[in-house]
Amino acid sequence: MKVVIRILTAAIVGAGMTVPAVAEDAAVLYKSKCQVCHGADGKPSAAGEKMGAKDFHAPDVAKMSDADLVKITKEGKGKMPAFKTLTDDQAKELVKFIRDMK
Repeated sequence: MKVVIRILTAAIVGAGMTVPAVAEDAAVLYKSKCQVCHGADGKPSAAGEKMGAKDFHAPDVAKMSDADLVKITKEGKGKMPAFKTLTDDQAKELVKFIRDMK
């Protein structure tokens, strides 16, 4: 019985440890791929404004579906480059990170 409890506890703790790692990965990806144009807070930087970067807090971005944002992230749009090397899961986590920005 003690062995089963230890295994279950380890599984629960292990599963809980992956969530912050994913969130951290999305923050690192955002910082390395998005922040230069979209700013640290989702509002375009000076360079981003010149390129026409979207404000992630704008109503037109808010009404876009997650699938649309994932597609734009991976395929690019307008002057935004395509980030084809991102996995679908990475792109989805980036979108979640962007949606969670305050």
